[in-house]
Formats: sequence, C-alpha cells, structure tokens
Amino acid sequence: MVKTKKNSVFQFEKGLQELEKIVEQLERGNSTLEDSLEQFSRAVSLLKDCQLTLKKAEQKVKILINTDTNQKPELLPFEVNEELA
Repeated sequence: MVKTKKNSVFQFEKGLQELEKIVEQLERGNSTLEDSLEQFSRAVSLLKDCQLTLKKAEQKVKILINTDTNQKPELLPFEVNEELA
C-alpha cells in the first residue's frame, strides 16, 4: 500500500473522491487565489498518490499473469519509482 508523507496508508477511492471535489471547487472559481493555490497543491499530492497506487497495482497484475515458456506462472520482483510520491 502507498504511504502518504504523514506515514498513513493512502486509500485510493477516498483520494480520488477528494481530488474530484477539489476539481469541482476550482472549476467554480469562487475561491481566493491563496485558497486555490492550496487546493491545487493538495490536488497535485493526491494525484501523485493515486498514480503511484495504480502503478503498483499494475505491476502486481503483470507479475500475477506473467508466464514462462512452459505456461507456468512465474513470479518476478518489481520495483516502484518512489519519486512519484
């Protein structure tokens, strides 16, 4: 699971919901510049966490479906680029 900077476990669905709410608020254009920048900063952080979570899930799926020449499942190690977080 993806850990956020506060060392708590990131929940993809909740993060995506929060990101959608921020986008709606920014699209309304009723916020001050300062509030908009704070919201944008939070949105960027959420986006990075979502992308990292999806990348890890994609790698797990690739590992699970990868087969060797004998059509037997072959487990392979994977590494995640933590720079996205």
